[in-house]
Amino acid sequence: MFKFICPILLFLTPFLMAKNLSFEQRGVLVTLKDKQGKAYKITVKRVIPEECKKVLINNTTFWTGDFAHKSVPKACKSTYVHTKGKLLPMHLDVDLETYGELEILFTLKEMKSNPNLLLIDSRKKQWFTYRTIPGAINMPFDYFKQRDEYEFEFEFALKYLGAVKDEDGDYDFDNVKTLVIFCNGPWCRQSPDMIFALMEIGYPPEKLKWYRGGMQDWLSAGMTSTRP
Repeated sequence: MFKFICPILLFLTPFLMAKNLSFEQRGVLVTLKDKQGKAYKITVKRVIPEECKKVLINNTTFWTGDFAHKSVPKACKSTYVHTKGKLLPMHLDVDLETYGELEILFTLKEMKSNPNLLLIDSRKKQWFTYRTIPGAINMPFDYFKQRDEYEFEFEFALKYLGAVKDEDGDYDFDNVKTLVIFCNGPWCRQSPDMIFALMEIGYPPEKLKWYRGGMQDWLSAGMTSTRP
């Protein structure tokens, strides 16, 4: 229905980053399915066009006018949209980690051997269908924030995540999956709303990770998406 970094990985991250300096260029191979259900593979990585590697890194090049000098090739520029939203803090909870792009890559790699780790796109279906991070699954935030209106979807989601409901209607979260959750950007409320809704019903915060930058930072960094 829905089109963890492991604790050891968290301690190893500095080591892995030192040993894998080209990890963002090598990327992670992810298997997806098209609309007909046919499997295909895509490498999730940072894509830097050759012409961009020649761009000088200095104040004139980067901070002129709208952040890019006219001499910078179009292929090397990312688009930033100023929208309403509201800027969010770096940390949502003392027990909840905030991730960046490399942690998302390590998440995708770890997911291959860890079925208890999921990358969650918390946006509504139309956003997910248009473009997302390869390997992510869609669980719209409103299924959790407005769980009374989406009772079936909410119950189905919790069961999929490993929560067990007892005879009294209480949930046992002892064996739930670890979730890495994102939405549109550092100004987007959807992933925090989902995270807070999950914690409100007892989901362990240490099993929730937040990619604050979301799709805006992902695309601005030149990372692979499901849309060519």
